[in-house]
Amino acid sequence: MKILIINPPHQAIGSRVPKEHLPPLGLLSIAGPLIDAGHELKLLDADYSYLSFTQIVNQTAEYLPDTVLMGHSGSSSVQPVISKIANLLKLKLPEIKIIIGGVFPTYHWEDILNKNTSIDIIVCGEAEEVITKLIYAVENNNSLANIDGVAFRQNNKPIKTKPAKIIQNLDNYRVAWELMDKYNYTYWGNKKAVVVQFSRGCPYPCNYCGQSIFWQKWRHRDPVKFAKELSMLYHKYGVEVINFADENPTSNKKVWKQFLLALIAENVPLILVGSCRADNIARDEDILHLYKKAGFERLLLGIENYDEKILKQIKKSSTKKDDKTAIELLRKHNILSMATYVVGFTDEKLKDYFNSLKQLLLYDPDQIQLLYVTPHRWTPYFHTIKEKQIIESNQEKWDYKHQVLSTKNIKPWVVILLVKFIEVIMQSRPKALKRLLFHKDKGLRRAMRWYYKIGRRVWIKELFSFFFKRKKLKTKITVNDFWTGD
Repeated sequence: MKILIINPPHQAIGSRVPKEHLPPLGLLSIAGPLIDAGHELKLLDADYSYLSFTQIVNQTAEYLPDTVLMGHSGSSSVQPVISKIANLLKLKLPEIKIIIGGVFPTYHWEDILNKNTSIDIIVCGEAEEVITKLIYAVENNNSLANIDGVAFRQNNKPIKTKPAKIIQNLDNYRVAWELMDKYNYTYWGNKKAVVVQFSRGCPYPCNYCGQSIFWQKWRHRDPVKFAKELSMLYHKYGVEVINFADENPTSNKKVWKQFLLALIAENVPLILVGSCRADNIARDEDILHLYKKAGFERLLLGIENYDEKILKQIKKSSTKKDDKTAIELLRKHNILSMATYVVGFTDEKLKDYFNSLKQLLLYDPDQIQLLYVTPHRWTPYFHTIKEKQIIESNQEKWDYKHQVLSTKNIKPWVVILLVKFIEVIMQSRPKALKRLLFHKDKGLRRAMRWYYKIGRRVWIKELFSFFFKRKKLKTKITVNDFWTGD
């Protein structure tokens, strides 16, 4: 079968402002099994080139596929874009099958199939094993009812088959890296880069995050095989930077150490960046030198909040002590720390923002990223705030960088000014500027300059968009109303 895989253009500030892009790992991951099954595939990365809808339709018509597959890592915010593309494709090419997947479609399959008749099938959950069976059935006009993990229409009504079993051995399916040859994917300051996944899932129960629900169980790649794959990416494709997409790759210390040692043995000059839990860094104090030797230059730590009550409420299961210790340990081993901090978990008052800044200054991270709570319907957190009002009804902006929930005590325009003020203080404080200018590691100085450059542009863009482009809601809408009325 002739298949076109489309990575839709994302409107998020994080996609447009940096002018650097990573390959769509999820789409390449389902492409590998399909190519190995004998299908003809092409990747159309509309996000990379920021193609217009007209360009996407014309290029699809030129390729003339039997089936179009779409999905995106920014699943909630990009779904409206996918729906628009699907409608336009069906107008031009009514005979093609359109199949989508991702986190948002997995949980909103019924809404999507009811609203958009252009979308034929939805893959729910992990797709590598499901997609080959699904494409075989589509190609041979077989019933979809016997394929686990899909949703479709039967007698004009959306139905969903039973969930597919999770993939126990992640090494059974390969990533189709060859499809990225047409694109010059870069990160970390225009260095050739890819995004990878050593593990899937997370063993921690944070109630605002849907990763543990979607992936169900934490699993990992074979550490030696994975290290060899990263080495191959360096030698064959000239990749310099590896960005880990894992929610928590360091969950199993023994396995993680095996990977670090295996990558060190490959002796490739890769730069590694990723994210992990602060308590895992504290746990790994005795092997942090291996992190550095393997190539890690930055690790993102989900600090989330300063208030122990809120951390307990959202089931973060970490402490302020762990957060501070992790940042200190990373600095000791010459690895940059980025602290992510989320506002909106509660109805903050002015003093809460002051306390947040005070705590962040105490942590003293190298970089900071402030995000806004985004209430996805499939998370347990949704049920705690479903009656709260929202201030943003454009789903394309539900990307953690735009305010979604209203707060009782502070107006939205004050919230964004407070958030931007904290970012300015954190990134321009003397300690941060001293590291930026005089850090002993030339590579880390370069990386920090790159981040400052992007951060400055994002900062300006966010303020401009909020004050001059944001459409205010004329009626009051709760979170629950937004989704049930969708």
